[in-house]
Amino acid sequence: MVAVVHQSSSLRGVLNYNEMKVQAGLAVCLEAGYYPMEAADLNFHQKLRRLKLLTELNQRTKYNSLHVSLNFHPSEEHSDELLREMAEVFLAKIGFAGQPYLLYKHMDAGHPHIHLVSTNIRADGRAISMHNIGRDKARPACVEMEKTYRLVVADSKEKKLHERVKPVDVGRALYGRTETKKAMNGIINVVTDQYKFTSLAQFNAVLSLYNIVADTGGENSRVNIHKGLVFRVLDADGNKVGVPIKASDFASKPTLKKLQEKFDRNEQLKKKWDRNKVRVTNAVNMAMLKDGLSLAGLKKALQYKGIDLVVRQNTDGAVYGLTYVDHDTKTVFNGSELGKGYSAKAILERCPNVGASEGKKQNGKAQKPGLAGQGSAGEMREFLPDFRELMGENAGFLQAAEALLVDGDISGGMDWELKRTKRKKKKKVRLSTG
Repeated sequence: MVAVVHQSSSLRGVLNYNEMKVQAGLAVCLEAGYYPMEAADLNFHQKLRRLKLLTELNQRTKYNSLHVSLNFHPSEEHSDELLREMAEVFLAKIGFAGQPYLLYKHMDAGHPHIHLVSTNIRADGRAISMHNIGRDKARPACVEMEKTYRLVVADSKEKKLHERVKPVDVGRALYGRTETKKAMNGIINVVTDQYKFTSLAQFNAVLSLYNIVADTGGENSRVNIHKGLVFRVLDADGNKVGVPIKASDFASKPTLKKLQEKFDRNEQLKKKWDRNKVRVTNAVNMAMLKDGLSLAGLKKALQYKGIDLVVRQNTDGAVYGLTYVDHDTKTVFNGSELGKGYSAKAILERCPNVGASEGKKQNGKAQKPGLAGQGSAGEMREFLPDFRELMGENAGFLQAAEALLVDGDISGGMDWELKRTKRKKKKKVRLSTG
């Protein structure tokens, strides 16, 4: 069994995600623990209100929501009753005994898994500490429960890979396969809230991993003139597809002005990131110990350390910049920020065997991943490691991380949609005037 734990500051966002799955027929709410009514008798607002009332008792705690996924081996089939029991036991082991919670059984992956939603604010207003809860409490709880319930044991390699994929496997916003805005909204929230970057180019370096780009438009475009920002979906070849969505249309309002404020704040904090820099440079140095390493080989080696290497190219396909995205520390660095030895020029000299895909062109133009205001994810398609190949039949475990990084108002207003459905029903009622 593998547990993926995520803390959030948005109860509504976490609940929206699970309720959207229920609405789509991909999940079912099995239990409403410590609620006055059964799960089947509760609507969206009643589920939210029970938890919200507790969070209102403590306004100081930033992360007041717990979202956990418990993932079982594909060969395991557990009854709903056993899933309810294991959910309650797990919560007790991580210090959430007696807390109200919602249990969802998801059917949208190749392995059985459940989601737990709760709050860490107690009835007396005190907060349950969630510092390192995944490592210190969730992991030992899984080991104990594997023995108690005779579950398939997840070995250490599998656990490490599962944890590493967590920051990246949010679920790519594939145009035509998911409702674009909803998929984009969750990813944008995760990137803006959790990653540390100091420019739009670095912001796009992370977004491109999920087939999204923040676009300021062309030089004389209306968007550019008015200093606006739109978000676009990128297909597998890095081409922009679909209708652009204005930043102001998303729940978190990731406008250029708001992002610039974040850039400025992070610029002031850069001196505190020295330890994060050392982690990246050490990973590069270790990879470079291998003779004749190509740029593609370096990318792959860094991926095993939880780092993605984003290559920036000009219109002729020449590499002019590198961006390192460290998913463990959630920090983004340009090569030049790490030192001369990690810039594009230095790395290319150390990796003379540039892969054929490096200068690849699309529609007559070279890819330009990570450019400020623009993006192309053709090169980025290789950034997510193929953990399935490494894990074989246990690869199903890895899909569970998708749900856990989706913060914010994922549906763009799930509760509004529920209200809309009710309003339509009410319109059918006609009152007699006689």
